[in-house]
Amino acid sequence: MIFSYYPGCTLKTKAKDLDMYARKSAEVLGVTMEEIPDWQCCGAVYPMACDEIATKLSAVRALESARKKDQVLLTLCSACHHVIKRVNHDMQENADIQMKVNNYLQPDEPYTGETQVIHYLEMLRDKVGFEKIKEKVVNPLKGRKIAAYYGCLLLRPSGVMQFDNPENPTIIEDFICSIGATPVETAYRNECCGGYVSMENKKLAEKKVDAIISSAIDKGAEIIITACPLCMYNLDANSTEHKLPVVYFTELLAEALGVK
Repeated sequence: MIFSYYPGCTLKTKAKDLDMYARKSAEVLGVTMEEIPDWQCCGAVYPMACDEIATKLSAVRALESARKKDQVLLTLCSACHHVIKRVNHDMQENADIQMKVNNYLQPDEPYTGETQVIHYLEMLRDKVGFEKIKEKVVNPLKGRKIAAYYGCLLLRPSGVMQFDNPENPTIIEDFICSIGATPVETAYRNECCGGYVSMENKKLAEKKVDAIISSAIDKGAEIIITACPLCMYNLDANSTEHKLPVVYFTELLAEALGVK
C-alpha cells in the first residue's frame, strides 16, 4: 500500500517521535509513506471566515499533489488532519471557494475535492486492519493499562471529519487492544485539553488538563496516548495536580512491532 504523506511542520521539530515511529511501523505493516515534495504549513488552525482563501492554499496544494499520483493523502498530526480534511470538504461543497482557489493555483485540471484524506489511525483500522496488526505484534504490551486521549480536532465537526463517533469513539481503544494492552476509558477522552488557550488563559488550560489526567488516574491508567502534538505539550506542561506519562500512539505501536 502506497500513500501520499503530509507530515506537517511540528513533526519535523517538536514531534519527531510521532513521525519517526509511524514510519518505522509502516514499514513492518507493508505500508509506503511517500512524503509530498515541497509541502507547506497547513496553517495549523482551520480558517472560519468564508472569504478566507490564502490560508487554505497550502492544504489544497497537498491535496492536488496526492491527486496527481492518484493516491490517498495520509496525515498524522491531529491539527494538520483537521485543517486538510475541512479544506477538502470546502473544495467539494463550496463553489465560491473552489473557484477562487483554482483561479489562484491554476492546476492542470480544477481541483474539486477528489482526494481522499485519512488519518494514520484510520489507515491502521481500515486499510491494514487491527487483526493484521495483532499478527505482526512481536512484543504484546500485556498488562499495560492505557488511556486514549482523542482531544477535539480528530472528532469534530463530526459530519466533516467522519473519523469516529464524536461522543463515544472507539478507534484508539481498538488500537490499544490490537497491540495487546488494556484500554482504559476515561470521562474526558474526547474533551478539549485547552491547548489553544494555554497562552492567554493558563489557569483554564491547567483546569482542563488536571481533569483529564485525574480521570485517567482514577480509572487506573498508567499512561496516556495521543495523536496531537499540541495535546501532548499541554497535557505535559500544564498539569498541576498529578503527573502521568503522555506519549504518541505511534511509539507504543513501534514498541509492540519490535522496531522501537
